[in-house]
Amino acid sequence: MLDGIFSFVLLDARDNSFIVARDAIGITSLYIGWGLDGSIWVSSELKGLNDACEQFESFPPGHMYTSKSRGLRRWYNPPWFSDSIPSVPYDPFVLRHALENAVIKRLMTDFPFGVLLSGGLDSSLITSITARYLAATKAAKHGGKLHSFCIGLEGSPDLKAAREAADYLGTVHHEFHFTVQDGIDAIEDVIYHIETYDVTTIRASTPMFLMARKIKSLGVKMLISGEGADEVFGGYLYFHKAPNKEEFHRETCRKIKALHQYDCLRANKATSAWGLEVRVPFLDKEFLNVAMSIDPKSKMIKKDEGRIEKWVLRKAFDDEECPYLPKHILYRQKEQFSDGVGYSWIDGLKAHAADHVSDKMMVNASCIFPHNTPKTKEAYYYRMIFERFFPQNSARLTVPGGASVACSTAKAVEWDVAWKNNLDPSGRAALGVHLSAYAMCKSPVL
Repeated sequence: MLDGIFSFVLLDARDNSFIVARDAIGITSLYIGWGLDGSIWVSSELKGLNDACEQFESFPPGHMYTSKSRGLRRWYNPPWFSDSIPSVPYDPFVLRHALENAVIKRLMTDFPFGVLLSGGLDSSLITSITARYLAATKAAKHGGKLHSFCIGLEGSPDLKAAREAADYLGTVHHEFHFTVQDGIDAIEDVIYHIETYDVTTIRASTPMFLMARKIKSLGVKMLISGEGADEVFGGYLYFHKAPNKEEFHRETCRKIKALHQYDCLRANKATSAWGLEVRVPFLDKEFLNVAMSIDPKSKMIKKDEGRIEKWVLRKAFDDEECPYLPKHILYRQKEQFSDGVGYSWIDGLKAHAADHVSDKMMVNASCIFPHNTPKTKEAYYYRMIFERFFPQNSARLTVPGGASVACSTAKAVEWDVAWKNNLDPSGRAALGVHLSAYAMCKSPVL
């Protein structure tokens, strides 16, 4: 029955027994460690364990630990966890109702809040639902308006789309700008706070970290965000190459189960570094039960039928009489956050890394970093910074590895032979899919 966002330790003072638990998907961070004296340590950050524990690891989402049993037990075990292929027919009204409920549930608060609005489908839908609900409340009658926030390089795709969505929805919109140099200057602080060396997570966390600092200065304490939709509905561009509905569904399951290592880690840590709380409606338990029970045949991308990525979600909110969003936003192509803030952001990061990591360093990378050996200069650069803050072997083992293209799992890389020579987590690595895809690149050190 546990619901919501949480990581907690519950102590029974009568016998000093305790329970540790983490929310279903791992939206909040949690780690567990063991001292040489037999003590057990629990922390929301690696920094709380790396000096005191001989060994530590990420506490798995949807699990609980009891001191009496001295073992982990899964408490969250929904039907889709088995990877069995669902067969419930797609009903757009059921899906729409489920997401609206998930958003409204997260609006219970008595302090200033806002929405993160990138102008993409997910954040725009969340903003639209929130704005509609608030329009009927007492706050709206007294002039209260929803505040929305976006960040990007000057002239970036996200800034333009977010501005259009905000104008349409009537939010008080805050547009923040940063330069490539601003981001590069913040990289070390970002890695220290998010505690990972994963390339795509660092790329996306940096602008979010910079934005969170500015949002906090405005007195906002809580944010509604759109993480999770791409994992649930196969929204990443590489899903265009899914060979069948079975593989499509299994990949969405793999992606959701790994969210605590990627997008949830980013959203939680990049904002909590500044004392902000992020709530994510797309990862609501009841919404997941509805969305993950849909026959994946309906989620498959079929260009010849006009079905682009996340078609079932777009269709559910395509209301001609009372539109949630303008058509061009409702059907905007997927942009990963690190791409949408401006394409020159990733290009600038690669150029900066190339200035700090030599070809000779890359030749010896496997000797220096035998675990999760960095394959690019950018990855090597991040790894050097991470190891300086977190030199313990347990720390490096908390970060996932493996080949990836456009944020895919290693298994999905097998869907297209061309991807093996173009491994990069950017959406532009989805050759033949993204409208601004990279040119073919075979060099492993760019």
